[in-house]
Amino acid sequence: MRTTVGIIGAGPAGLLLARLLHDAGIDSVVLESRDRTYVEHRQRAGILEQGTVDVLREVGAGARMDGEGLRHDGIELRFAKQRHRVDFPALAGGRSVMVYAQTEVCKDLIALQLAEGGPLLFEAEALAVEDADSDRPRVRFRHEGREDVLECDYVVGCDGFWGVARKAIPARLTQVFERTYPFAWLGILADVPPSHDELVYARHDRGFALLSMRSPSVSRLYLQVPEGTDADSWSDDAIWAELERRFETADDWRLARGPITQKSVTPMRSYVHEPMRYGRLFLAGDAAHIVPPTGAKGLNLAVGDVVTFARALTYAKEKGSAELLDAYSETCLRRVWQAERFSYDMTSLLHRAPDATAFEDRLQLARLERISSSRAAETDLAEAYTGFPFG
Repeated sequence: MRTTVGIIGAGPAGLLLARLLHDAGIDSVVLESRDRTYVEHRQRAGILEQGTVDVLREVGAGARMDGEGLRHDGIELRFAKQRHRVDFPALAGGRSVMVYAQTEVCKDLIALQLAEGGPLLFEAEALAVEDADSDRPRVRFRHEGREDVLECDYVVGCDGFWGVARKAIPARLTQVFERTYPFAWLGILADVPPSHDELVYARHDRGFALLSMRSPSVSRLYLQVPEGTDADSWSDDAIWAELERRFETADDWRLARGPITQKSVTPMRSYVHEPMRYGRLFLAGDAAHIVPPTGAKGLNLAVGDVVTFARALTYAKEKGSAELLDAYSETCLRRVWQAERFSYDMTSLLHRAPDATAFEDRLQLARLERISSSRAAETDLAEAYTGFPFG
């Protein structure tokens, strides 16, 4: 099998890249190790930055998002029983975010790819990327019980942290930066309308809490818990009682309870692999970087990566210059490190470390007071939350 761009992974990054390349007249093949049902139902991020929303519209994948997604023009910071709303459009040049689950993004992009795009092979397990430093890289993969080879001009690894793409880069050429946090998120889905119409980020002496949503009738909520927590060790009543404590306000706001349909625990870590390119192999998304979920950056960073690659390859096709392809890693990493910085700032601002001192508690409150009283500090948060420019 032969193509211009071999894409490993049919998450939102790989699927969006295939669509961007299709629109630029560049052929591709997408290899996905899981079946279609799994890809369309795996629960992941649900906050889309303004730039992600714009690019989905541009490639024709915005209709259902615009009809069913929830546009949010701000978030609420909650601390010391106070409530402070951050107004995104007023602070970030009119930008906002969209609540629209990654599962739905994948469904939309899969439908487009199968209707109009190049080959999308489910249950096609990538085994290795070979000859990445040559002008004819190859992806060995297994599909329908037999091994095959995809010969490419370029390979883009959108296959996540545990995928094979990153392993093709020699260890002697790489540098890894990472941090593991001593806490995790216990997340629930509940069949109850959200208790607030925008996300609520709560800092409490007992730990962080987040009020989010999947739809007007389904709430998504999170509690900071110790690293290694078993989700089943928390009863439904204990979860609701703890959420009520951490979201408590000085006014008459109340948290609505409902049946919990799903529980899971998400570990918290930061990770960056440099470089993001080796020869004609390019890494995108979790294959190259991971952020704690506090800043809602994971999916959006992956989108930025593939937009950068598609622009660079289109430029090479039209201008005959590899200048932008050569700059891919450096270009992406500028945005990645700003997202890492913001995600770290949000995490350290709102979570209480197990060994936190009274001094550190006061610093957190002082930082939150600064955001709620300074337009400059508030603007920095709003600009980062709604998204850093692509490229």
